[in-house]
Amino acid sequence: MILFLLLLFVPIGLSAGRYYLFGDGRGNWQTADRSSAGLLPPASANPDALIRVFAARTVRWRSIFAVHSWIVVKEKGASTYSRYDYTAWGDPIRSNGFAPDGRWFGAMPETVVAVDGARAEALIPKIRHVVETYKFRAYGDYSAWPGPNSNTFVQAALDAVPELRAVLPPTAVGKDYPYSGRWAGITPSRTGAYASLSGYLGMTVGWVEGFEINFFGAVLGIDIRRPALKLPGIGRLGVAAGL
Repeated sequence: MILFLLLLFVPIGLSAGRYYLFGDGRGNWQTADRSSAGLLPPASANPDALIRVFAARTVRWRSIFAVHSWIVVKEKGASTYSRYDYTAWGDPIRSNGFAPDGRWFGAMPETVVAVDGARAEALIPKIRHVVETYKFRAYGDYSAWPGPNSNTFVQAALDAVPELRAVLPPTAVGKDYPYSGRWAGITPSRTGAYASLSGYLGMTVGWVEGFEINFFGAVLGIDIRRPALKLPGIGRLGVAAGL
């Protein structure tokens, strides 16, 4: 139990210490940089279909604990990207409110999922279906903790497309919120099982997802398939999770 608590709270303490000693370097969040991070080519110069999931540290003190994630898709031959975020202001599902690969209020995004070509073309309709039918789409449905939040929304899309074999980072607080209403079941990859108590407590075991314990939104775990530690506040340490 002592070891578990140390593995849970020491990484969060380190993340908090880094934030309070050095800040996040973004200045005022209202004027922070939201321009393209250069992770995507111009859509008109890239005829192939494309799927991306990006994640970047949230704003202000919340960046100690969590990232915000979003989805970008483009059909074959399309001249523009479609970006989908789930936010706490305005209409929860925000379409093209920011640059597709934009910095999240100054924070550099990381690529969680990258799929191109015919494979992306076949999977995009499933993602769009989730965007169109997601049930927490009314004003006021958003809840930063334990969810449903931006990471719950993206996780719902990933769950609908098990072919992606994708896993959000452990700092994606809200990804374990049971948006479907099911507190236990098979993991999205169909390689394991999960249990979740309203997103506050839970456990996931799967070949793709690895082993994760969710303790009030803080995720601690290990990935064997792509060797890495998963630490709350810090994130993934080891081999990248991307495809």
